[in-house]
Order: sequence, then structure tokens, then C-alpha cells
Amino acid sequence: MALHVVDHPLVQHKLTLMRRKEASTNSFRRLVREVSAMMAYEVLRDVALHEVEVETPLERTAGHAIDGKKLVFISILRAGTGILDGMLEVVPSARVGHIGLYRDPKTLIAVEYYFKMPGDLHERDLIVVDPLLATGNSAIAAVERLREYGPKSIKFVCLLTCPEGVAAMTEAHPEVPIYTAAVDRELDDRGYILPGLGDVGDRIFGTK
Repeated sequence: MALHVVDHPLVQHKLTLMRRKEASTNSFRRLVREVSAMMAYEVLRDVALHEVEVETPLERTAGHAIDGKKLVFISILRAGTGILDGMLEVVPSARVGHIGLYRDPKTLIAVEYYFKMPGDLHERDLIVVDPLLATGNSAIAAVERLREYGPKSIKFVCLLTCPEGVAAMTEAHPEVPIYTAAVDRELDDRGYILPGLGDVGDRIFGTK
């Protein structure tokens, strides 16, 4: 397992702005999108390229391009939508999948209620996005479900995680690299990351 902390100064600056409890719904949503777009550059650092021929204003030359259609961004609903929007700004040709999971308030276990994916997942590289890797239950369940399709690769992207979430994900899926902007201190007894961001879904959508 590889844990990648994206410590670029702009990412860290915007993450700090997101942490503020007085941040409005509009500004929080915008910051999630901006941070996610920046993180996409690191997440896609090793994406495959193929050679293409292009014509500049002066002559024809060789260039390189990615095959965005081979990438699938998979949003864990509902809060994953915020990260998805930012990453699609960077790779608008990527395919999109959705997994609906909710956390049972008593057991904290992830329960699936929706699953919709592009076809031929075995030919694609999957990037699973969810703002928080807290208990790890939702991420673990999502990756377990996706592995049934034998994709070429799976990566997991979150804004924040904690030692408990990293440990749980590593134990369940050691082959899946984790990309995050920060590893916070701990979980509280309700399964929330401290100091954290609060409920990211509520903050993105303005709900409580």
C-alpha cells in the first residue's frame, strides 16, 4: 500500500479555508472542487500516454495524449460528487460511475443502495473518490464491489483521512493506493475525523 499525501502549498492553503466552520456552502463547494482538481494532477501522474500527431501553426509534430475514456471516476454518493466535479474539470472525457452507500448509524457499517457503472470495467483504470476516509467501511465496501469486475487498477482519493482509516483500508485492500490532502489526528466515538471538516455532504449541499 502506498499513502500519498498531496502537500502542495495551494492544496494545504485551500484545505485550511475549508476547515473553517464559518465557510459558506458556496465557498466550501468551490474549494472542494478546486482542491480536487489540483489533487488530480498527482493522482494521474503515472497515467499512460500514447503518441499522437498534431499540426501546430508552423508544422506537424508528435505529441502525447491520455486516453480519458479508459479512466473511470467513481463517486461514492453523495459527498463524492464534490470531488468528482473537480476531477472532471481536469479530465472531462473520463467515464463516471456511482456507488450509493450509507453508514448505518448504530454499526457504522456501509450499506449499498445504488450501483451504476460504465461497461467493460476490466479494461479500465478506476479512481474511487470520497471526501473522507474515516472508519474506512464505505471505501472498503466500494473497492470490494469493484474488484468483482477485475479492473486494470484501482486508486482511492479523499480530502482527509486518519490513522484508523488508513489502517483499515490497508488491511482490507493493500494493493490500493490512497491519495489524500492530510492525515488528521483521530476518529471520535461517532466515527468523525478530528479535527476534520465536519459532515462534508451537509457542507457541500447545505443540508443538516
